[in-house]
Amino acid sequence: MSKLIQRGVYALSLCVLMSLLATGASGQGKSRGGGGGNGGGNAGGPPPGMGADRGLGNASSHSNGRSDDGLNNSSTRSNGRSDAGLDRARQASSNLDKADDDLRDHPGVPKALHTNANDLRAGYQAALATNPNLTFGNYVAATRLGQNLGARFPNITRDAILNGLASGRSIGKTLQDLGLSEQQAKDERKRADAEIKAAKKH
Repeated sequence: MSKLIQRGVYALSLCVLMSLLATGASGQGKSRGGGGGNGGGNAGGPPPGMGADRGLGNASSHSNGRSDDGLNNSSTRSNGRSDAGLDRARQASSNLDKADDDLRDHPGVPKALHTNANDLRAGYQAALATNPNLTFGNYVAATRLGQNLGARFPNITRDAILNGLASGRSIGKTLQDLGLSEQQAKDERKRADAEIKAAKKH
């Protein structure tokens, strides 16, 4: 009888011990899980409301005023240069087209200038890169004047006359800048024009 009682007490004690161990393990699991849940939201990360997106947003808003203005100003300045470059290119192309028409209609002009149409055109095209507003007529006149005057006035060359035209001076004023009197400039311009006119008839 006493053995049966002892076995019952032992079994009961064992059940109580197992129950206590199971309850302790469950409590520790909840404790760790709760700690991870409460601390995990902040531990190792930015505080609430101070995330990376918010920081970038603030930085962007603070800098956009200056950066956008800078980009807009740069774009405006660049576009100004771009537009001016396009205008110069269009003007040069238009003048070159007119030169082609002139050369086709007046094949005698290159011969009078002791050159050929291709070389005359190429020289004019090169001059347009510096002065897109240069007309073919003024280029031909500058060429003829340089040929007529170069021997007596070595500083009066086609390039020197073209430089004067590029600076905004007329042919007559440029010739005076290069050493001719006003009357000499008029006479030489008249002579060159007459020679070119005669060449156009051939």
